Amino acid sequence: MSHHLEITYCTGCNWLLRAGWYAQECLSTFGTDIRVTIIPDDSGGVFRITLDQTQIWERKKDGGFPDIRTLKQRIRDQIDPERALGHLDSR
Repeated sequence: MSHHLEITYCTGCNWLLRAGWYAQECLSTFGTDIRVTIIPDDSGGVFRITLDQTQIWERKKDGGFPDIRTLKQRIRDQIDPERALGHLDSR
């Protein structure tokens, strides 16, 4: 089963590169287990990540941007809790 990751970013804040980097990192780790959509938004300051329509990160609520370790762990915990993330799990 393929899961759907959506990354919504503020165009006015120029967060496209950040959204793209998160998408690339997640695709590198989870491969065909996820589909990624990057969604531009002009409502001001939004940076939100959802997985299968469940919010897993929101910049204002969660205090900034997730480090990649935290993001990958949240995705893993939702789609395949038994999956090892290699060196990301060893800290």
